Amino acid sequence: MTIQTPPATLSVLIPENAPFSTEQRAWLNGFFAGMLSLDAGAVPAATTDLGVAGVQEPGDDGAPWHDPAIELDERMKLADGRPLNRRMMAAMAQQDCGQCGYNCEDYANAIHEQAEPRLNLCAPGGKATARMLKALVEEMGGGVLDPDEKKAKENAKKPAASGDPRPGYSRELPVPVRFVSRQRLNGEGSEKITNHIEIDLAGSGIDYEPGDSLGLFPENDPRLVDAILGAIGAPPDFPIGDKTLRDALIKETSLAPAPDALFELISYLTGGERKRKARALAKGQDPDGDAENLDVLAALERFPGLRPDPEAFYEVLEPLQPRLYSISSSPRANPGHVSLTIDTVRYEIDGRARLGVASTFCGERIVPGAELHAYVQKAHGFALPTDGATPIVMVGPGTGVAPFRAFLQERQATNARGPAWLFYGHQRRATDFFYEAELGLMQETGTLAKLSLAWSRDGDRKVYVQDRMREEGAELFAWLEKGAHFYICGDAKRMAKDVEAALTDIVAEQGKTSIEDAKAYVAALKKVGRYQADVY
Repeated sequence: MTIQTPPATLSVLIPENAPFSTEQRAWLNGFFAGMLSLDAGAVPAATTDLGVAGVQEPGDDGAPWHDPAIELDERMKLADGRPLNRRMMAAMAQQDCGQCGYNCEDYANAIHEQAEPRLNLCAPGGKATARMLKALVEEMGGGVLDPDEKKAKENAKKPAASGDPRPGYSRELPVPVRFVSRQRLNGEGSEKITNHIEIDLAGSGIDYEPGDSLGLFPENDPRLVDAILGAIGAPPDFPIGDKTLRDALIKETSLAPAPDALFELISYLTGGERKRKARALAKGQDPDGDAENLDVLAALERFPGLRPDPEAFYEVLEPLQPRLYSISSSPRANPGHVSLTIDTVRYEIDGRARLGVASTFCGERIVPGAELHAYVQKAHGFALPTDGATPIVMVGPGTGVAPFRAFLQERQATNARGPAWLFYGHQRRATDFFYEAELGLMQETGTLAKLSLAWSRDGDRKVYVQDRMREEGAELFAWLEKGAHFYICGDAKRMAKDVEAALTDIVAEQGKTSIEDAKAYVAALKKVGRYQADVY
């Protein structure tokens, strides 16, 4: 790579006391100058503060809300006064996870341009994002919303304009694959149930790279569907298109959370205080303080005795969305197959078990050999360095280890020479050390140069991956100074935020610089693709 020296007037982009070598600073200044298209004579001194929440990403208009750790209300405040499409972007969950078939910005633009009628595709944002998008669309006169709910439901099954046209590479064009097996990764006594899932891709026509995700179309628990049918007194064999009502509810509809349209329907079927509450819930209000706990069955139990027309009931429900999971295998190590690492989601509310749809579908209900539909979601800026000699540092507690298992398998299969360091953590070593034997073998062969472990329930104090990072800060900083790429996978709201804060503190301490300049260092890593995150 040729080092370009920028004009002297641009040197304020990376200040001289920032923890970079002279050569690194010169190249970064040139990079930022080209990326941001700044006038040499109009660079404010404040540009030196590239704080994490305010880092400009290419094409994002400097969106300060583009941070998954920021709550929706705060994001909307940050976007106040911006054009409508930018406020729509702020309503998204900011994870750029691809579950909607877009990134956050492109999904917002598609809605704004009336190319995308579906407002409920942001799975991480859930009902709050869908409700905010609906309000923003109403500012446009509601043109993007189809008033015929049945037609809108049909539109929801049509490919979006942004989808990859190849079968198997978009949520609109999934392909059949075959479920092979599940194996529990936790030991006896663990508080978690986590499964290693194997899926056969033979005949699907799809392939993938480490860092990609697999989208799965799950089915609802038949027991939940039967309870819903009982609550409304509907016959299971009532015809819905070419399916029965029962089959349509199992395969096509989202049953959690209860959509606003369901409460709207309920308000037409009841009166008095019940009508008032149903209307309030339809508007996003919380008359009893438990709206977030109301799935479809709980909503029906809140208003017992209703007998809606079965087809009208079906039409107010939202389509069942696919779920994305980070792929935990390399195609070179496991040709023709794909592996996933999935936590089974189970919890209880008011004495009734609630189940994660896809996690229990894969972990309990689907049988080996059964067919399911899936697609590959190509990674958005989350991939191994092209040069196998580049060092990599990976932080992935719990199921966050999934893409890093894929990375390590790939490095081993390609005989990559670069050292790899993994920070892994969970509750207890004895029961929650996923892929322990594999990681041990990779250490023996040199594929994994260093493994740092954190267990939150094994000692007198809770130890997390960010604590291990701080303990080994000097070595971690040395790896970064030698050009290491830094990766993180896991929870966006807490863990990822804490890991970034720890890394910033490490840079400040080891680089003997200020927090502001440490933030600039981390921001620069992001800019050049040396800090990549897969968060959810």
